[in-house]
Amino acid sequence: MSLARTRRRSEGTGYWPGFVDAMATLLLVVTFLLSLFMVVQFFVTQESSGKDTALSRLNAQIAQLTELLALERSSKKTLEDNMLGLTATLASEKAEKQRLQGLLGTQDGEKDAATARAAALQGALDEQKTLSAEALAQVELLNQQLAALRSQIAALEEALEKSEQRDRESQTRIADLGKRLNVALARKVQELARYRSDFFGRLRTVLGEREDVQIVGDRFVFQAEVLFPSGSDEMNPQGLAQIDKLAGALKDVARQIPPGINWVLRVDGHSDSRPIATPQFPSNWELSAARAISVVRRLIAQGVPPQRLVAAGFGEFQPLEPGDDEAAFRRNRRIELKLTEK
Repeated sequence: MSLARTRRRSEGTGYWPGFVDAMATLLLVVTFLLSLFMVVQFFVTQESSGKDTALSRLNAQIAQLTELLALERSSKKTLEDNMLGLTATLASEKAEKQRLQGLLGTQDGEKDAATARAAALQGALDEQKTLSAEALAQVELLNQQLAALRSQIAALEEALEKSEQRDRESQTRIADLGKRLNVALARKVQELARYRSDFFGRLRTVLGEREDVQIVGDRFVFQAEVLFPSGSDEMNPQGLAQIDKLAGALKDVARQIPPGINWVLRVDGHSDSRPIATPQFPSNWELSAARAISVVRRLIAQGVPPQRLVAAGFGEFQPLEPGDDEAAFRRNRRIELKLTEK
């Protein structure tokens, strides 16, 4: 009988190490989940400013949390099974206690030991119930945090969609404005081309057919000898008369140009490639610029608005004809007039 009693005691207490291992495993899982969630929350906060990349990371984290939640639920099921096993064991112990009480009768020592063992089992069962409740609370907290995370993701997706919609609307408006601007510019260029043609027609009329005054593309070209003596920026009488005729034609055309067209008459001075070096003109730059300015000053004196005039000097660097003979030099020394937009 003593051997049977010892065997029964060993069988009654053998479940306790397994219970302790299960509890330790549960605590490790809960601690791991909390740590993992804090890391996930940190990365969500750091990466929330990203758009597509942040969303993909958050979705991956949600998948991980979902897997962990499934693992936690599996652990919960295992704990519940353990609780059922412990309850069955407790019931068995109670039955064993009653049987021992019936067998031993007045053996109070063994009765007290059995009672203590039963109390210990009851305490373990109560502790197991408390831990299970805490685990359920942790699972519920994780569910709430997961729901909050999904709400944040939904808000980010909505904000991203609104931003993309605004971008598409802005691009549409920009494209429409660009088309309208191109149409308006083309219309202005066409209008100015018409007035340029009228201006050149009037210049032909007032200047007559002269070999030293030509039209090259969209420019009216005076040979330098028509307006200036060699090496000088002072216009000769013939040049003054030609520029006065030019001013009259320009004023007539200017009265017809609508105010919406921001036009100017550009006066460009050019020289040949032979260098000049005088106290007044150290280089061809100075000579070509000074001649263009002289023409502009004469036009202003004849009533052309100064805000409609531009003077520029190009020296010898924009030749009409290559070469170093006298014919090329003569053609490259010139004053060009171009009616254009500002």
